[in-house]
Amino acid sequence: MPLSRPCPNLPRHQPEPSRIMYRAACLFALALMVPLAAAAQCTGEDLRATLTDAERSRLDAAVAATPYPEGNHWRAEKAGEVLHLVGTVHLSDPRLDAPMDRLRPLIPEAGAVLLEMTGAERSELTEAMRNDPGLLMLNGKTLPELLPEADWQALAAKLSERGIPSFVAAKMQPWYLMSLLSLPPCAMDAMSEQNGLDTRIEAAADASGVPTRALEPFDAALKILGDGPVEKQIGYLDMAAAASEQDGDGLVTTLDAYFDERHVEFWQLTPILMARTDDHYAGEAQDLAEDFGAAMLADRNRAWLPVILDTLAGTDKPVIAAFGAAHLGGEDGVLNLLAQEGFTLTREPF
Repeated sequence: MPLSRPCPNLPRHQPEPSRIMYRAACLFALALMVPLAAAAQCTGEDLRATLTDAERSRLDAAVAATPYPEGNHWRAEKAGEVLHLVGTVHLSDPRLDAPMDRLRPLIPEAGAVLLEMTGAERSELTEAMRNDPGLLMLNGKTLPELLPEADWQALAAKLSERGIPSFVAAKMQPWYLMSLLSLPPCAMDAMSEQNGLDTRIEAAADASGVPTRALEPFDAALKILGDGPVEKQIGYLDMAAAASEQDGDGLVTTLDAYFDERHVEFWQLTPILMARTDDHYAGEAQDLAEDFGAAMLADRNRAWLPVILDTLAGTDKPVIAAFGAAHLGGEDGVLNLLAQEGFTLTREPF
């Protein structure tokens, strides 16, 4: 069965600004699902191997203090209800073939499959952003007026590499550009491939006639990011710009940590790596990462819990919930939230 492609080509007669905005909307609809996008096409070094002793000690301590820091496949059980939780990445990688082969037999036996977004929600998000430019554009001052000149020029250069010209970027909201900066140039082509683990699971569910359901409305994450004051958005933008300096290295690290099933390690690694870019950024990077994690992970996890419990109550079969691996671990991670609800959790082979 063909995989969904939420970004078909626009007719050639469309004016260039419309084509740029449409492409940007498509990229955001895909990039939104993961803090740092990853692509096998990007080459580089796993940055965990470059940590100093002090950085490694800091990372190990943070991971040790975090509930459920490892494992991409967990089984949760309570009073006869069975839930399989699968941490995913949203882009294609050949290393996904083996995990998908192991997960595939579970899908026909499921009563439902829960995903961050189904194909329907991805299409809704893309269309909403394409048809309502106000979702993306600044109403007041432009970014060249809000940022120091040197910062704006550096930002404009990075966005130009991603196909967003400066005259368009100048009027875009900072949170939106932050999301685009999570896509380095080497990953741009991979974003249209849509063959990540969540998409493969969705396709297998469709082929088996198993119903799929989104964990949240199509615009949930968009509202979380867009509701913040512009000053906070610029802080997130600075964080993304610093992380983008790692280019392929950051993406290789993301993927390697994922396939090592060490999702919390990567999340805790992010502020350590960003602090290397500037001495003054060390404390700020940690604060920004925690604030961003609360908004994009913890708050959404808590909102997903009633959806998960409702779906379990509506079927006598197991349920599969597949979502970005960063949502699994932590005090407010989905695993810990389920443990607090009385579920017994067992790590399963991935």
